[in-house]
Amino acid sequence: MDKITIKTEYIKLNQLLKWAGIADTGAHANQMVKDGLVKVNGELETRRGKKIYPGDRILLDDGYEFLVVREG
Repeated sequence: MDKITIKTEYIKLNQLLKWAGIADTGAHANQMVKDGLVKVNGELETRRGKKIYPGDRILLDDGYEFLVVREG
């Protein structure tokens, strides 16, 4: 499982998808979430502004999974 490092207390889901290079643009990230392609901690998440904290696990529909960690 890959790890994605953030520098802040939390990051919004759509911003994380773009930050991690999974989505090419913010609009692409929003569409991925809207289309139900993203799970957070095993639960389908359709809120693009969902706050993601260190320790959260993100699973994409293609099977790619990563863990969010905080820098430091």
